[in-house]
Amino acid sequence: MAWTRDQMAARAARELQDGFYVNLGIGIPTLVANYIPDGVEVTLQSENGMLGMGPFPFEGEEDADLINAGKQTITELDSSSYFSSADSFAMIRGGHIDLSILGAMQVAANGDLANWMVPGKMVKGMGGAMDLVAGVKRVVIVMEHSEKSGAPKLVKACNLPLTGQGVVDLVITDLGVFEVNRGRSPLRLVELAEGVTLDEVRARTEASFEVAFA
Repeated sequence: MAWTRDQMAARAARELQDGFYVNLGIGIPTLVANYIPDGVEVTLQSENGMLGMGPFPFEGEEDADLINAGKQTITELDSSSYFSSADSFAMIRGGHIDLSILGAMQVAANGDLANWMVPGKMVKGMGGAMDLVAGVKRVVIVMEHSEKSGAPKLVKACNLPLTGQGVVDLVITDLGVFEVNRGRSPLRLVELAEGVTLDEVRARTEASFEVAFA
C-alpha cells in the first residue's frame, strides 16, 4: 500500500502552524486546503492576487471569478482580500510567507528542486516557483515517489532544469516523509506510509538516505 493523494495532502497539512501565511502550489498541494487541522488558523496566499483562500467549492457552487494560481475554482472567506500579482510577489519576495507546499518533478539529496519544465516539452511559463523557493521561509514538497515510467523522483542529482538549489526542507511522497538537510546529503527518512516497507523505499529511491527509526 501507499498513501493516496488525499492522504499525502493530509500529512502535509500537519506541517501547518497557527498564524502561518501559506502558499499552496499546483497539483496535490492544492488539496491541503481541505485538511487544515482543527484549531489551526492559517492564511492561504495565491500568486494571482488573493490572500485568505477557502477550500474548494461544492459542485454547483463554483464561482468562475474565484480561482487559484492553477486556475481551479476556490471559495473566499470573510477575511479574503484581493490585489495585483505584483503585490502578491512582493509578499513572497519580501519573506512574508512562512511556508510553501509545492509539487516537484525531481528533488535531489541535497535539497535541489526541479519542478518547472521538462526539456523538449511545451512550457507555459515558470510561474511563481522560483520566487517561492527563494523567498519563503520553509519549503515542503508533496509528490509521487516515482514517475509513471517507474523512474525515481528522489535522485542523487537533478537532471532537469533547476528551480532552486538547496531549497527543500521536507519531502512527502506516497511512500513516506523525508527531512532534507539543505545543501547537504543524505536525506533522512522519518516516517513510512502505512503498509510500505523500508525495502520498497530503498528499491524506488536513487538518493541516499538515513533511517530515523529502528
